[in-house]
Amino acid sequence: MRPIPEQEGQRWLQQAMRDLDDARYAFAGQRHNLTCFLAQQAAEKALKGYLYAQGAEMVWGHSVRELCTDASAVDEAFATLGREVAPLDQYYIPTRYPNGLPGGLPFEAYNATDSERALNLAQQVLDFVQKRLVIPGEEE
Repeated sequence: MRPIPEQEGQRWLQQAMRDLDDARYAFAGQRHNLTCFLAQQAAEKALKGYLYAQGAEMVWGHSVRELCTDASAVDEAFATLGREVAPLDQYYIPTRYPNGLPGGLPFEAYNATDSERALNLAQQVLDFVQKRLVIPGEEE
């Protein structure tokens, strides 16, 4: 049985919200590479939730910018969002893998400034998507 698009979108958005909460928790523990990665994941999942809610059957990829491009086929405002939050894409691989950086280790390469930027960009994506999707119990 195929999921109902709106419900599937809401499931993805709820997980995105939890990932952003986890990113804030990591930030409090000064785990900046993890904060950046979780912020990227939150944005990615929120965008996938939007696409699923629009009836997409499969959503592939991890690039926040490319997911915004996909979403802009439904709502042109996502094109602008994609340009604004594209820096999140740099937090997908290098934040986790030593060979994703030219030298050093991910836990040494990121700092509070990086984390704050990632958290703000991810929050921007979640706010944008939340205005377009309504989770039961959180209707305005």
